[in-house]
Amino acid sequence: MAFHLTDEQELLAKVAKGDAGAFKVVYEAYYNRIYGFAIRILHSSELAQEVVQESMLKIWQLGHKLKEIRNLESYLKTVCRHCALDILRRRELEAQRVRALTATWNDAHNSTEEDLLENETRVILEEGVCLLPKQQRIVFQLCHQEGLTYEQAARQLNISHGTVQTHMKLARKFLRAHFLRRTDFVGLLLILQIF
Repeated sequence: MAFHLTDEQELLAKVAKGDAGAFKVVYEAYYNRIYGFAIRILHSSELAQEVVQESMLKIWQLGHKLKEIRNLESYLKTVCRHCALDILRRRELEAQRVRALTATWNDAHNSTEEDLLENETRVILEEGVCLLPKQQRIVFQLCHQEGLTYEQAARQLNISHGTVQTHMKLARKFLRAHFLRRTDFVGLLLILQIF
C-alpha cells in the first residue's frame, strides 16, 4: 500500500494519538519493505524479524514526535539500520568474549596438563637418578642437570672424557628403561625428548 505524503502524515497523526488501527495500517504497509532491508544487513530471518519489531515499536513510542517525520519509509530504514548494527555489534562482542574465554580456558587447561606432565616427568627422573650407580649419578648430574660439557665434567672428576661419555651413555640407557616402566606412551615420547 503506497501513501501520498498527506495520507502518510494523516496516518502518523493518528498513530501519534494512540490509534491502534492506524498503527496496524502503517505496520502492514511497511513490514515487508523494512524486513527485506533488514535481511540484507543481517542475513538472518529471525534477526530481521526482531529488528522490524523493534523499528515498529519505536514508531509507536514516538508519540507526538511522529508529526516531524516527512518520509516514513526512510525513517524506518534508518531506525532499522541502527537496530541491525546494534545487534551485529552485540553479536561480535559476544563472539569476542567467547573466543577470549575459550582461549583462556584452553591456555589454562593446556598449561595445567603440561604442568602435570612436567611434574610427573621430574619426579620420575629424580627417582631414576637416585637409582643410578654413584659415578653415573654424579656424571649425569654434572652434565645433564648442571650443564657441564663432558670435558668440564672429566676435569672436575679427574677422569677421562671417554669415561664421562660411557657413564652418560649408561645413565641415559638406564633412565630410558626406568621411564618405560613408569609412564604411558605419550608421556614417554615427551620425556624422551629430554634425552
